[in-house]
Amino acid sequence: MNPPPLPVRRRFPWILYWIVLVLIVLVALAPVGSVVACGLIANAHGCRVDEGSVHTCVINGKDYGQLLYTLGVMGWLMLVTLPAGALAFVLWLLVLISHRASWRRRAAS
Repeated sequence: MNPPPLPVRRRFPWILYWIVLVLIVLVALAPVGSVVACGLIANAHGCRVDEGSVHTCVINGKDYGQLLYTLGVMGWLMLVTLPAGALAFVLWLLVLISHRASWRRRAAS
């Protein structure tokens, strides 16, 4: 007579939680990244960028002033994405703690 099979112990799905956390951070910081990219490009080519108007910025014979202006103004979106990202992080953390606690209770029994 064979002994009963041992139950397979599954691991907690940490990778899913890490992926969601990275997505939350990327979305929340995207406007900051656009402003940094705008500043780096403008400074590297001696261009002027501000929120007031589009300034000409010729790089390799093409005017990128409108693009740099758009990248710079997109920084204002961080007024929405940073608080939303903080709220999403808190919700993510609550779900993680709740899931982990129920996982441990199930594994202990």
